Amino acid sequence: MFYSKLYAPTLREAPSDADIISAKLMIRSGMIRKVASGLYEFLPLGLRALRKVENIIRREMNAAGGQEVVLPLIFPKELWIETGRWNVYGKELFRLKDRKDAEFCLAPTAEEGITDLVRKDVKSYKQLPVMFYQFGTKFRDEIRPRFGIMRAREFLMKDAYSFHADDADLEKYYKTMFDAYTNICSRCGFKFRAVEAASGAIGGSFSHEFMVLAEAGEEEIAHCECGYGANTEKAECLEIKYPKETENAAAEVYTPSIGSVEEVSKFLKISAEKFIKTLIYVSDGQPAAVLVRGDFEVNEIKLQSLLGSIELSLADDKTIEEATGAPCGFAGPVNLKKKIKVIADLSVINLQNAVVGANKKDYHLKDVNVNRDFKYDIAADVRKIIKGDACPKCKTGKIDFARGIEIGHCFKLGTKYSKSMNATYLDTNGKENLMVMGCYGIGVTRILAATIEQSHDDNGIIWPDNIAPFEVIIVPVNFADAKTKEATEKIYKELSSKGIDVLIDDRDERAGIKFKDADLIGIPYRITIGEKNLANGNVEFKARKNSKEAVELLKPQEAVNKIISIYKR
Repeated sequence: MFYSKLYAPTLREAPSDADIISAKLMIRSGMIRKVASGLYEFLPLGLRALRKVENIIRREMNAAGGQEVVLPLIFPKELWIETGRWNVYGKELFRLKDRKDAEFCLAPTAEEGITDLVRKDVKSYKQLPVMFYQFGTKFRDEIRPRFGIMRAREFLMKDAYSFHADDADLEKYYKTMFDAYTNICSRCGFKFRAVEAASGAIGGSFSHEFMVLAEAGEEEIAHCECGYGANTEKAECLEIKYPKETENAAAEVYTPSIGSVEEVSKFLKISAEKFIKTLIYVSDGQPAAVLVRGDFEVNEIKLQSLLGSIELSLADDKTIEEATGAPCGFAGPVNLKKKIKVIADLSVINLQNAVVGANKKDYHLKDVNVNRDFKYDIAADVRKIIKGDACPKCKTGKIDFARGIEIGHCFKLGTKYSKSMNATYLDTNGKENLMVMGCYGIGVTRILAATIEQSHDDNGIIWPDNIAPFEVIIVPVNFADAKTKEATEKIYKELSSKGIDVLIDDRDERAGIKFKDADLIGIPYRITIGEKNLANGNVEFKARKNSKEAVELLKPQEAVNKIISIYKR
């Protein structure tokens, strides 16, 4: 390929609304262009890199026994009504009507579509297990599209779905897919962690996110040196034990116009660690009291999962007063005005002589003890993990945090979709059973952005060898010179014959401009052919990732052999 024929409009500066380095570099290098908020078009360079990521994923999916299919981008409302997700997805779901007023959605995922496909044709245990995957455009009406292609409203995704006869077979295959995702991340050159995660609107009992470690990551990861890792939405918090105390008699204290833990703690000169914070939530229309230690916060993802809520929110002032008899800021678990469910976090069930709201304006209670002064209905982990917490896996290590970009997610769906959509099979005894499902997604476009976030320098992108849009760029200093042109074309033909993607920068530009563009685009290897070096039988060889190292002078054939040995094709 000749650079003069390549459509790669590079820019000196990125647009002012490009908010992270990957967006800036992809736009500057002529890989993508913004059409509207959250919508991007892929130019030739970007598409070449995207297809290479796709092929890495495809090889791993095929190795895992997957069969590739293509499902529609638009699905009828009826399928989503069957699973209940038509309303769960809310405003993120793009909805539309056809000329007959039939309702459809632009699919953000394809659980309904694939389950509908399988339930029509898979009827026997002999046909299980089976896994189908696809590469398809997905749509999500993000409220704030940002970070370039990282969080766009339209994106390319690989989604895969497996169907099994029982949980044991799903468990076995989940490990196969977990290993396949690990291989994909390794082949893309990532520094990454696989972490336990909440399943969200997809559903299911268990899931892992594959997180690329990067400062630009939207997700926060809790991890320990023992190898434990979890999304902070999912990270488990252990029960907290406290030194035994003599239980004092509970006493009411006047706290005028002071409602927050911080203010009351300062007023009473008692640490926030001795407070039990009472928060009133509304779960699917029903109020519930949630108790958590004063210096901790409720993890609403854990709480929603515990209660099985479709809708969960903090109660308004009226609901709080109806439940507690007091305005917001003075709620407590002792003598609630209304009989409601009480959920106690594992941080408070062993707390002694604690401070709580008195369910009375301008008053708190101190020296309150669990079971003596109040009881709870459920004890559970419903708080957010914090740095320094004990590791739930090894119990002795301390939790630390890192930021990550989610590029893949594996789910154990169980029978969530097969039950609602009646996807069944007949076992060896002719008995009808629900299929057990797994789901495995990867953001293909997001992988490109994550790669750049992790691998770049002041000059531009540093692509891994197997993702770069071109693997080698040949830079003839003066392509009009006959000997330079001959040497260039000879190297090009030999490398191309080995299946290596080569770009010849034949433009009538200064060498410095050509070098800057090559570095900006991130082509892994550069061979520079100049008349002076060529007269001595040499060419210059330089690896993009070693940008600070001096160029090597090699014989043309040595340069060719070196690149062939790197790619080993």
